[in-house]
Amino acid sequence: MTRAELEEAVRAILLEQMGGPQVLSLDLPQVQVTDADRLDTGNPRDRVWTHDLLTLSQSPRLGAGLMVMENTTFPWHLTYDEIDYVIEGTLTVHAQSGSVTAGPGQVIFIPKGSQIQFSAPEYARFLYVTYPADWQNQPS
Repeated sequence: MTRAELEEAVRAILLEQMGGPQVLSLDLPQVQVTDADRLDTGNPRDRVWTHDLLTLSQSPRLGAGLMVMENTTFPWHLTYDEIDYVIEGTLTVHAQSGSVTAGPGQVIFIPKGSQIQFSAPEYARFLYVTYPADWQNQPS
């Protein structure tokens, strides 16, 4: 049995035990980040927090979370696709192809393989959606 077949079998068993796929509602304005959500960017002065909104068992294919940044710019390499929806503040993504900036209600798409810098010169609060959900475990 391959890993993919095993994952599919486990997913089927879990969905059966849970009574099928579960539709969820999240009250995003009420979600707050804490010190436990601090992202280690390699620079202790960076002020970045991420809070996953879905677990891998809830959503094994699509990830979602909240990121908050204050007065920070940090480099990042994406081994996954990401969409960022800005809720508050201003988010800039610097890439080799140029920079894009988004404010409240705007979306930034960052394709897999991008070498970027996330930047919030003042403050940014945004929803990120990733594919695949287990982006931390994707090969570089």
